[in-house]
Amino acid sequence: MTYKELLASSAVKVHNCACMGLDPQWDVLPYRSGHIADDLQRFFQQLLETMVKYNLSPAAFKPNIGYYAVLDDPRKGSFEGSLALASILSMLESLFPGIPVILDSKRGDIARSSANYAQEAFEVWRCDAVTVSPYMGTDSITPFDEEASGKKGIYVLNRTSNPGAKDLQALQVGNGDMREPLFMAVARQIDRWSERMGGIGAVVGATNLEELSLVATLHARHEVPLLIPGVGSQGASAKMTMHSLRDAGYPVSYARINSSSALTHPWKMAPAPNGWLDRCIANIDKLLEETAL
Repeated sequence: MTYKELLASSAVKVHNCACMGLDPQWDVLPYRSGHIADDLQRFFQQLLETMVKYNLSPAAFKPNIGYYAVLDDPRKGSFEGSLALASILSMLESLFPGIPVILDSKRGDIARSSANYAQEAFEVWRCDAVTVSPYMGTDSITPFDEEASGKKGIYVLNRTSNPGAKDLQALQVGNGDMREPLFMAVARQIDRWSERMGGIGAVVGATNLEELSLVATLHARHEVPLLIPGVGSQGASAKMTMHSLRDAGYPVSYARINSSSALTHPWKMAPAPNGWLDRCIANIDKLLEETAL
């Protein structure tokens, strides 16, 4: 099965195009025994098993590797964060079969270095897709494509949802009447890559719907998969994002609209409140409803 086929089949299976970010902040979670891997495993097991109980499944999961790597202390022989991530990935595979997992690592280098990062995502962590920086161009993307062989996804950073993205991504490039924002030039390059790389997708934030519509309209032609962050804590609306995609003629089964902290720890600050699980489940249910196909 190709990655695009996996996206389409998982969206049909769960009737939505939501993506659940798994970016835990250990210091605000309800379990704090001091054993990080055990605490994270206990938290996610309770949350994920409750989702299964209520038949709540997004169409993708997206752990950000930075939230786990920072909990390691390799020079002291401690890998609590990595062990937690490994345990969570195994849970997802068992509880949500057929649902893709996107490793948000934003890698990007050239030659063997890029191939190593691809192997890290696809063979070490055994994820279905990875996020990649395009700054070094085709030399950076090609090794990921060679490792993916069309069966894995490669989401290229295009127009991200953070406020500082405008510093570079909004710069005008080109000559005369052909000038356009850099993010649109990157989008056109992603579109060209997609013609010969089967798993190529784009990361496009939901925090500016006009820009999202421009990119979605371009990518609709080749059905380039879109990973769309910014919903929830960053202020974007899943419902309005769905409207923008449909108005752009984009096939929404290839989109994954992501929310992270609003689903796993919406209280933001320790201690976790009474009824924390109910709050998480309510937010997850709302996202799935607003991204329904």
